[in-house]
Amino acid sequence: MLEDYKEYIYHCLKCGACRSAFRVYGPTCPSGERFGFDSYYAIGRLEIARAVLEDRLKLTDKTAQRIFTCVSCAACNEQCYPVMGLKPLEVIEELKAAMVEAGAVSPKVRDFLENIQKYGNPYGESADNRAKWAEGIGIKQYQPGDKFLLYIGCVGSYDTRSQQAAKALGSVLLEAGVSFGILGTEEKCDGNEVLRLGERDLFEYLAEENIKALKELKAKSIITLSPHSYNVMKNEYPKLGADFEVAHYTQFLRDLIKNKELKLTKGFKIRVTYHDPCFLGRHNKEYDAPREILSSIPGVKLVEMESTREHSFCCGGGGGNFYTDMLGSAENSPGRIRIREAYTTGAEVLAVACPVCTTMLEDAVKAEGLEDKLAVKDVAEIIIEAI
Repeated sequence: MLEDYKEYIYHCLKCGACRSAFRVYGPTCPSGERFGFDSYYAIGRLEIARAVLEDRLKLTDKTAQRIFTCVSCAACNEQCYPVMGLKPLEVIEELKAAMVEAGAVSPKVRDFLENIQKYGNPYGESADNRAKWAEGIGIKQYQPGDKFLLYIGCVGSYDTRSQQAAKALGSVLLEAGVSFGILGTEEKCDGNEVLRLGERDLFEYLAEENIKALKELKAKSIITLSPHSYNVMKNEYPKLGADFEVAHYTQFLRDLIKNKELKLTKGFKIRVTYHDPCFLGRHNKEYDAPREILSSIPGVKLVEMESTREHSFCCGGGGGNFYTDMLGSAENSPGRIRIREAYTTGAEVLAVACPVCTTMLEDAVKAEGLEDKLAVKDVAEIIIEAI
């Protein structure tokens, strides 16, 4: 409840760090950069929370745009916590939960949640289509006794572009001789975005169903394509009884390369810059694994953007925005800001390690008219070219 966050709400000094008042590493808040008003930054959202606590403001659908355009990137925490010890994102997500409970959500958020409740994915697609990405490449259904379970997630399963990243990852694991399988049509939504959007009852249902299924299969080691899946399975599922290990695929492949179980023998000269996904980077502090993979490919020159690692600028797809598109594709949308930053490095390839980032940033490349100058590729797709 918001009441539990009084300390955070009343200790905000309105210093403006969350709106880049002390900008050193480039822009911070995606929705703030997109719309420009304080109410789209943490500074304004905490003021909204304070007004709700003091009964000066009611939670209605009129405030939904201000709250649900938060993409849960945690950049505000990165700015505020080292100085003030505050984590504004926790307050904002509590606001989302309060708005869901009050029935005050935007139509696009409502559709997102309803589709997951009805169909098990935000796209409203049949579960029969969930494993189509794996057809024809020899990936099998997980069976007890397989060493690893590869969890793909909704975006990698249904989004046409991200299916290519899923296929590339599956092919890499096959090439390395890894004992693994997938859930296929039995896979369900991991619930990360559901939780971030404040629908906690639906999240608990999804998480408990997934935990039950994984226990029945005796799955002990999970590899995820998506950092969103990695985040929720690593940090939230154990609270509900999960007892399996989980790794993001870049961590797993980095270790295979280090142990010489995966050999990247085909070199090619290319300049690459890497975009840190929020749920792998800021939320879970994994910055090195993808960079170590890219640096191990012969001929690859890795260059950094201005906003990188903990200060990386979000693609704008978190918090369900890859579906709801509440930030739009205007010139100052997060994805287009990020693409311009990547382009200034002189890189030919923008490497990503998240299916949400892949779709958001590739759309932004097209909007910027840079299709012939900058390619967006998942790290797994780059590895396939190197083996």
